[in-house]
Amino acid sequence: MAELATIARPYAKALFELAIEKGYAEAWLEKLKELAWAVSQPKLATFIEDAGVAASVKADTLVGLLDGIHAPQYAEFKNFLYVLAEAGRLMVLPDIYAQYQEFLLSKDHIQKAIVYSAFPMSEGQFAKVVSDCQQKFGHKLDATLEIVPELIGGIKIEVGDKVLDLSVQGKLKSLYAAMIN
Repeated sequence: MAELATIARPYAKALFELAIEKGYAEAWLEKLKELAWAVSQPKLATFIEDAGVAASVKADTLVGLLDGIHAPQYAEFKNFLYVLAEAGRLMVLPDIYAQYQEFLLSKDHIQKAIVYSAFPMSEGQFAKVVSDCQQKFGHKLDATLEIVPELIGGIKIEVGDKVLDLSVQGKLKSLYAAMIN
């Protein structure tokens, strides 16, 4: 949802910049991942959205879910959770996690990529596709594979806002568009 991504961006950017300054970018990413998963669970989501529960109680609950959160490197991270709770933005944590992860990848000149395939690929085939895409897009890629039978055949690759559609479905859509225009 674009609206949640817009809300999450300044929080993710601020947390990322602080994490880089403190040297805890990777550790905080793991905690964000845990929280993103936790708030997507129905019971916890209902609790967080309950207007009758104080923001500090919600933040305390989330802090309590995290192992090792009382270590010194997490003091600012915990404060971040309390700021989110006071602003009523705890449900945006999955989007904050996604954007924080993007910031971390771009810092290392790595982009996230999704390779959609009509059929499963071997590790070697997938590695070859990723290698070819890295050359084409000029970046190291952190790629994942998703099987989408609707593609009929071939692959479709998304890297950031760029899409390379080499699927049969994509070719059929292009042919259809050419025929009706």
